[in-house]
Amino acid sequence: MAMETTAESPVPVRTVLQAVGGWIGRLGRIWVEGQITDLNARGGTVYMTLRDPVANMSVRVIGPRAVFEAAGPAVTDGARVVVHAKPDFWINRGTFSLSVLEIRPVGVGELLARLERLKQVLASEGLFRPERKRALPFLPGKIGLICGRDSDAEHDVLQNARRRWPAVAFQVENTAVQGSYAVGEVMEALRRLDADPAVEVIIIARGGGAMEDLLPFSDEALVRAVSAARTPVVSAIGHEQDSPLLDLVADVRASTPTDAAKRTVPDVREQLQLVRQLRDRGRRCLAGGVERELAWLKAVRSRPALADPVREVERQSERVLALRDRARRCLAGALDRAGDELSHTRARLLALSPAATLDRGYAILQREDASVVREPAEVKEGERLLVRLSGGRLGVTVSGVGPGRE
Repeated sequence: MAMETTAESPVPVRTVLQAVGGWIGRLGRIWVEGQITDLNARGGTVYMTLRDPVANMSVRVIGPRAVFEAAGPAVTDGARVVVHAKPDFWINRGTFSLSVLEIRPVGVGELLARLERLKQVLASEGLFRPERKRALPFLPGKIGLICGRDSDAEHDVLQNARRRWPAVAFQVENTAVQGSYAVGEVMEALRRLDADPAVEVIIIARGGGAMEDLLPFSDEALVRAVSAARTPVVSAIGHEQDSPLLDLVADVRASTPTDAAKRTVPDVREQLQLVRQLRDRGRRCLAGGVERELAWLKAVRSRPALADPVREVERQSERVLALRDRARRCLAGALDRAGDELSHTRARLLALSPAATLDRGYAILQREDASVVREPAEVKEGERLLVRLSGGRLGVTVSGVGPGRE
């Protein structure tokens, strides 16, 4: 229950501390995991600080020397342990601590199992998907480097990058790369570099080491911070066989710090060679195109129509004249044939014409309606007929009709 106090009726310090002690005492015995720092033994008592591996928080731990000796030599500064302890609150001093009852070092097998479980959780959230990874810029204007102070990793990255491209610019953030402070310092350096718009790539580099030394780079908070960064991140932790979770979430995984420099910065010699090759290729393409066009132009100019255009006109003129003469001959022959056919037809008409028959002394007897009389029985006595002769026509009257009459 909350204390009811006012400015007029305050409670003494002892009452507050006794209440706090009572609340803490109700926690009972608990298991706590953390990283050991400031380990110190005085007589039969051991004092240490148990630090949270992610957050910047810690708690004082006190216990008998026998409890620590029973845990074995693995309980040293920097070791991760699980402590079975009873929360204590010293009312006289107003301080909180844990009275250790049992301490167990976290073994490699257990650490690997925890990392595997964390890996599966992060993978199920999609933090390792290839489509999330961003491509590095061809030539970054400024590269952010997170590494240990004066470390071999820093030397390898800077030296190899400047050897490949001397004008490359770096912003180096030196942090702890192992121990209890590593995660917080690396995350803070990542935040500063990611907030700088001039930084186009961030390299997180560390040399090789034992698996326990590389644990900060498998920390869940750091992995999520790298996943949320807007700037592409290159992971260069340890050697080829080392594989912290940071390698899986980073946009590019480098096997070593030297490999990170090679992946981030192009080689100026290779680029100059590529420029020369492309320039020579462009020259060859351009020269080949010009040569093909010149050959085509030469072939066109060598054609008769362009080589001697007057001769082509003369040839076409001769062709026109030949066609004209041929047309004339064809027309004259056609007219001659038509004249001959007309003469033959006229001769046949004259031979078959009734007028020619009349010229030979024959006559044609016609009625007044111009019909021809062919039989004597076709006329009547006294009928007027017309006799057509070669020299003209005569009118006659029928005076006798009968067969055999001439």
